[in-house]
Amino acid sequence: MTDPLSASLAATLRDARLAHDLSAGTLAERSGVSRAMIGKIERGEAQPTAVLLSRLASALGLTLSELVARAEAGSDRRLMRAADQPTWTDPVTGYVRRAVSPPGSTELVEVSLPAGASVGFPADSYAFADHQIWVLSGHLRFVEGATVHELDAGDCLQLGRPAPCTYVNPTPDACRYLVVLTKR
Repeated sequence: MTDPLSASLAATLRDARLAHDLSAGTLAERSGVSRAMIGKIERGEAQPTAVLLSRLASALGLTLSELVARAEAGSDRRLMRAADQPTWTDPVTGYVRRAVSPPGSTELVEVSLPAGASVGFPADSYAFADHQIWVLSGHLRFVEGATVHELDAGDCLQLGRPAPCTYVNPTPDACRYLVVLTKR
C-alpha cells in the first residue's frame, strides 16, 4: 500500500466483514469478488479498484462513500476541511475520488475522471442511496443501463432505478463531477 487511506481501507473492509460475522467465502459469494482477492485486499497485498470496493461495500450493506468515510480517521465530525478530505485513486483508471462532505445521510463526492477513462459499477452499487451527478467541468458520458446520457459542465442528472452504470470520459481532457448520495 502506498498511502495511509489505502491501508485504512483494507482494515476497515476486514472489520466490516467481521462485524457482519461473515467469512471471506461468504463475502465472496455475495460480492462476486474472489475469496483470494478479498484476502489480498484485507492484508494490504492488493490495491482494489473502485469497482471491486463498490462490490464489496454493497455486499456489506454500505455505499462506497460510507466505506471510505469509515476508513478516514476522525470521520465523526461535522466540518470537513478541504485539507482533511480523503482522496483515493483507482489504481487502474486513475479515477480520483474525494469525499467532500462529512459522513451522514447525504454525501458529496468529487470525482476527476481522466481523459479516455471509463469506470463501470454493477446495479447493486446503487441500491442503498439515491444518486445525482453534477458535471463541474468537461464532458461526461454516463451509461445507465441501456440509456446513454451526454452531460456537459453545469448539467445535473438524477439516476433512476438501480442499473449497471458506466462513467465514460470520451474526451482528451479530464472531467470533474460531483456525485450526491442520499441514503434511502
